[in-house]
Amino acid sequence: MYYPVVVHLVTDWWTDANYSHGFLMPLVAGYFLWQRRQEVERALERPRPSSWGLLIVLGGMFLLILGQVAGELYTQRISLLVVLWGASLFLFGWSLSRILLFPFLLLLLAIPIPYVIYNSLTFPLKLLASKIAAWSLSIIGVPTLREGNIIYIPNMTLEVADACSGIRSIISLLAMTVILAYFVSGWLWRVLLVASAIPIAILTNALRIVGTGILSYHFGPEAARGFFHYFSGWLVFLLSLVILGGVLFLFRGRK
Repeated sequence: MYYPVVVHLVTDWWTDANYSHGFLMPLVAGYFLWQRRQEVERALERPRPSSWGLLIVLGGMFLLILGQVAGELYTQRISLLVVLWGASLFLFGWSLSRILLFPFLLLLLAIPIPYVIYNSLTFPLKLLASKIAAWSLSIIGVPTLREGNIIYIPNMTLEVADACSGIRSIISLLAMTVILAYFVSGWLWRVLLVASAIPIAILTNALRIVGTGILSYHFGPEAARGFFHYFSGWLVFLLSLVILGGVLFLFRGRK
């Protein structure tokens, strides 16, 4: 029943760079379950089935049917997690289901969001990155004119593409910060840590555009293309990790 859903999901992980981290999430979820294996064993040895689980399973099946009728993959994939979690509640009770909540949240982050949501987020993020980059370039003395997501400098036109919107970094950093938040005490600090992924991704991707503009203005368009264009993506991600490390350092007393 769920075999085609899982196969298509794994295919998306393989072909969509935005969700290549999906291969890691089941392993990470399994690690957190292993860390609490003694609690899991106790929950399995002393099951306390709950009829609420059956209702949740039925709700998950409804989501599957709804997704199949509408041709919406996200709904079908979400339904798998709902059914599995509901089954754990129905068969073993709340003690096991509570343990499964965080691992299932990690699995949820491995499911690609619907394209309609992805596209609705990408364009505003491109505009925001363009505004920040254009403002930064003008501040450091590079003549700049911006029209939407296109930035004009004297010897090059920069079009801020989807890859520079920050959406890919946001998706990856959100998954990473959710994992790290597990080791931080206090819900407020956890929320702040996860929320920090968004401005970090936006600012670092804007910096990537600024770097491209500076190279083009001072050394010519060719310097901003080729190796730098591809290498800058990795550089931006490493910078994001450094900034995220700084945020964790600020929260060091909350670990």
